[in-house]
Amino acid sequence: QAQLVESGGGLVQPGGSLRLSCGDSGSIFSGYTIEWYRRYPGKEERELVAGISDIGSTYADSVRGRFTISRDNAKRTVYLQMNSLKPEDTAVYYCHPRSTAYWGQGTQVTVSS
Repeated sequence: QAQLVESGGGLVQPGGSLRLSCGDSGSIFSGYTIEWYRRYPGKEERELVAGISDIGSTYADSVRGRFTISRDNAKRTVYLQMNSLKPEDTAVYYCHPRSTAYWGQGTQVTVSS
């Protein structure tokens, strides 16, 4: 069972950086592809931002070159380093082990001057 907790969100100016963390205090973390999603204000759907497995990582076109996903299996933590942030990156960010029903509570990222 996973207990996912995202952190690291906040308010940042355009061009700034944030690093999100997703920690799992349960037992589901290792062996799974872990993905970051985001939900835009007023939207129901979540958008896939990035994912990381044991063999590599993938990114949405909108964030490639600006965001970097990484993981520390010993700490059961996945990170999302977000650089060159834009106002359109404003959303609630969630982590999610692929093919499971587990989601964290999300962390708000707001990019605004």
